[in-house]
Amino acid sequence: MAVITFTSDYGLVDHRVASVKGKILSLNEDVKIVDISHQIQAYNLLQTAYIVRNSYSFFPPGTVHIISVDSFYTKERKCILYETDGHYFIAADNGVLSLIFYDIKPEAVYEITLNNRFDDEVHFTSTDIFAPVAVHLHNGGLPEVIGRKFKTPKQLSFPRAVYNESEKMIIGEIMYIDNFGNVVSNISKRFFEKNNIALENFIIKFRNLALSKIYNQYTEFVHDWTKEHEYHGKSAAIFNDAGLLELTIYKGNEYNGAKTLFGLRVGENIYIEFN
Repeated sequence: MAVITFTSDYGLVDHRVASVKGKILSLNEDVKIVDISHQIQAYNLLQTAYIVRNSYSFFPPGTVHIISVDSFYTKERKCILYETDGHYFIAADNGVLSLIFYDIKPEAVYEITLNNRFDDEVHFTSTDIFAPVAVHLHNGGLPEVIGRKFKTPKQLSFPRAVYNESEKMIIGEIMYIDNFGNVVSNISKRFFEKNNIALENFIIKFRNLALSKIYNQYTEFVHDWTKEHEYHGKSAAIFNDAGLLELTIYKGNEYNGAKTLFGLRVGENIYIEFN
């Protein structure tokens, strides 16, 4: 059975998350609702895109994803529905869906129109628009019933790593920092290997620091598990489970991880120089 996922920047203290779930259940009490995250930084579309992009594909086909980030309602901004990769995605037309699917063309995009009658008053986008649409789709309803085809959704540019051939250098930037303080860049393993460069023949530079090896997983960093404790606090670069270059402190956290110890922030550059 398909499910409804819920992602927001509402946090877990206020009433908003419970209100949305309550509205969904009042429309269909048998719906299975799965939280992806409600700890998105307020209005942070890039963080939202990273989290949703790397989680949605693990859900069964037909899953409906509500994305309530930067979703306040105004008559000037549309609410939209993406049908893509076997899933449905509901969000405000703020560009977040273009960030999630920067390299995948949606099968169809709809402007949600169920709230366009003169007597409809929207108090809260997620309960008044997103929840009814999600339940309609979950119940097997057609998207054409709640919307019309839309050809011009807002597009945002996903930051891409570039290769400077004259300098023999990849230039990327930090796009995400996770709960362990790991710093994730936009340099993908695929882009790295596309340039046919030997893994041993490079230096990763950031701030005034450098690393000269990329591991394929965290555990590969530990060479002797009988002395695993000696690796705590050591720095490393890996290609993470999203296939992106990540700077990490082994068994670090948000207080003593790569973000803190390296002093890095989202938007800063990372360089890979090749000999």
